[in-house]
Amino acid sequence: MINSTMGILTVILLMITVALLTQKIGFMKSFVPPALVVIILGAILSNIGIMPFYHDSYAVIMNYAIPLFISIALLNVDLKGIFSLSKRALLAMVIAAISVSVITIIGSLIFAGRIEEGWKLGGMFVGTYTGGSANLSAIAVALDASPTTLAVANGADYVIGMPTLMLMFAMPAIMKKSKAFQKFWPYSLPEEELCKDDGSGELMGRKEWGIQDIAIMLAYGFALTVAADYLAALAPDGYGSVVRILSITTVSVIAAQTPFAKMVKGNMDLGMFIIMFFLSIVGLTLNIGTFASAAVSVTLFCAFTIFGSLALHLILARLLKIEYQYVLISIVAAISDASSAAMVAATGGWRSLVSIGVVLGIIGTVAGNYLGVAVAYIIRAIIGV
Repeated sequence: MINSTMGILTVILLMITVALLTQKIGFMKSFVPPALVVIILGAILSNIGIMPFYHDSYAVIMNYAIPLFISIALLNVDLKGIFSLSKRALLAMVIAAISVSVITIIGSLIFAGRIEEGWKLGGMFVGTYTGGSANLSAIAVALDASPTTLAVANGADYVIGMPTLMLMFAMPAIMKKSKAFQKFWPYSLPEEELCKDDGSGELMGRKEWGIQDIAIMLAYGFALTVAADYLAALAPDGYGSVVRILSITTVSVIAAQTPFAKMVKGNMDLGMFIIMFFLSIVGLTLNIGTFASAAVSVTLFCAFTIFGSLALHLILARLLKIEYQYVLISIVAAISDASSAAMVAATGGWRSLVSIGVVLGIIGTVAGNYLGVAVAYIIRAIIGV
């Protein structure tokens, strides 16, 4: 078994490297995200005895990875762009957030009391289906969820969320060609408006950034984390982690509006690299026997949340006569992230909605942390744990 700190860090970096290299394989890139790969690799290595389930270095990595990710990844939040967003698109995103919050609270009455840390799972599901999978991890840290709870939640999210996301990528073509759908949902943006170039440039194009950007972002991320630690120390007992995560989220959004944020490039790339360290620890601390015993109930809770919130979202959006393009983009922005929402818009030929997809995804990422924590405590109060 590898027990030295240097040996453990070496293996973790190798795991991350392998996970990223798998994205060069066609079907892996389409169906198996690197986050899941690194969790699986970690679980295999620890459960066959090559890596330990617990090590002092794990705690250090888990303590700093999420705050660094949040502070760096949120440097692209543009409040001016959010405020200038179409009111109909923004309304669709608000409905998405409300729907997942309401359905998760209802689902918690059925599932949360039967599952270990069920109220924390509820908050994590709200976070991930408002702003993407990274929020799931952030809220898990804020609520001090166990590694097993986080791993099972990630597994359920993949089993239920991935097929749902794949369906969303196919929906633009289905919506456009289906006469039955057009009759049921006649509210649509004009074709000439959808085809306009929004000036956002090539989607997922080549990025140019270097070591100076990395140095600036890491210095900023660590400084903000230290400040958040100070605020967390002032919080009442049991709320330090919540204060830490929410203060980092708030300050990061504020900092993103300053000229400093325009100085750096590649913040999402670096942020995702950092969170891979966190997810590798999730895999390494995962006991497969414990995981299997909790997986079924958590997956059912997850399925109830995502399908129930989708149904409520669609009902409300249809009643409010929101254009279906905005509805679809807001769904993808909520259950996945900004890049996926932009890609769905591009796939559908909706060039004018590419930048809107990005903005909606960013809104979800920011709002997800606040909503997830709030709903978790509402659930805890309701079920009385």
